[in-house]
Amino acid sequence: MIARFERIIARRYLLPGRGERFIFLVAGISLVAVALGVAALIAVMSVMNGFRAELFDRMQGLNGHAVVQGYGGRLDRWREVLAEARATPGVVSAIPLIEQPLMASARARVEGALVRGLRLADIRGNPVIAGNLRQGSLGALADDRPAVAIGARLAENLGVGVGDTLSLVSPAGEITPFGAVPRIVSYEVAAIFEVGIYDFDRAFVVMPLAQAQTLLGLDDAVGLVEITTRDPDRVAEFLAPLAERIRPVARLLDWRMMNAALFEALVVERTVMFWVLSIIILVAVFNILSALIMLVRAKTRDIAILRTMGASRGAMMRIFMGVGTVIGALGVGLGLAIGFLLLHFRQPIVLAAARLTGVELWDPSIRYLSELPARTDPLEVAAIVALAMSLSFLATLYPAWKAASTDPVTVLRGA
Repeated sequence: MIARFERIIARRYLLPGRGERFIFLVAGISLVAVALGVAALIAVMSVMNGFRAELFDRMQGLNGHAVVQGYGGRLDRWREVLAEARATPGVVSAIPLIEQPLMASARARVEGALVRGLRLADIRGNPVIAGNLRQGSLGALADDRPAVAIGARLAENLGVGVGDTLSLVSPAGEITPFGAVPRIVSYEVAAIFEVGIYDFDRAFVVMPLAQAQTLLGLDDAVGLVEITTRDPDRVAEFLAPLAERIRPVARLLDWRMMNAALFEALVVERTVMFWVLSIIILVAVFNILSALIMLVRAKTRDIAILRTMGASRGAMMRIFMGVGTVIGALGVGLGLAIGFLLLHFRQPIVLAAARLTGVELWDPSIRYLSELPARTDPLEVAAIVALAMSLSFLATLYPAWKAASTDPVTVLRGA
């Protein structure tokens, strides 16, 4: 425990005395450096966590944790596969769907489209689509009505809105004496959604399963069965038995296989960013070390007098360790405040910086997501605080040891 007189002296050394303003300046710079390091780590790691979590949630909200894919893009015995999947332990839901890249055209414009056919109940029950409608209503979709829901970016690129008509071009058309003729079918735009993933919003066309089967000439077949499990990290464990049972008619792909490169790149980037930004805290800690060394040299006579008055070596160490630790703690506290403020106002900051520089800092076509995400992990914040405090404490050991090693006789004799 630190004694009362040790606290008083440590508090006194934290304030600038005569001729000590430069030491106080160095200590202040150290405090600000620690704060900036902590704030940068918290902000960047939270954004990285948010980016991964948002990307994962939205992608899995549309693609599930795994898909059963029929050979040749066609799954005729899908009802059997669906029953097998739903009976597998760990599986939460399984739904049939059709997914096919086609061309969409409207108002003399042509864009690539990813047509997805789902049963009406699955479309209306999908929170990623139903929860992000911008115009129209999913209630206008019907098995016997040529109507679709499309992504917001695709609607912008084609120049269409709710009530307008777009045409889908399927290469699987009819064979005529003059060759194969693509199948072109017109659909009414019943709804426009924006899920927040640029690639999905610029390509997705969602329609009832019956309409997609008719458009692609699949009769009663589907292309995929989408599966959601209780825990995405254990998807391989849950679905291993199912993969063996369906091997004669289809293959199973989980989210790791479908998006392995993307998520592995995010893990590498997150790890590298953590260690690179930790260098800021390390540099700040060296500033604390320098400030304490200068303080010990400036207070050599005071230390000698305290030692002759009965202060122990341990007391001297605790005084200077306390000074350095307080500087580090104040920097950590300030860094926490700055970091959470940056996270709270992250989107206005990005927009303001873009206006000032004239550069699009968050281009959805590159970043996948429409807005800068963030998700703070309390355990990660605690680890950052522990790292900063530990390094600050270690920086106090050498100056404190030098202060405790001061020989009062030698100092006072030379005074």
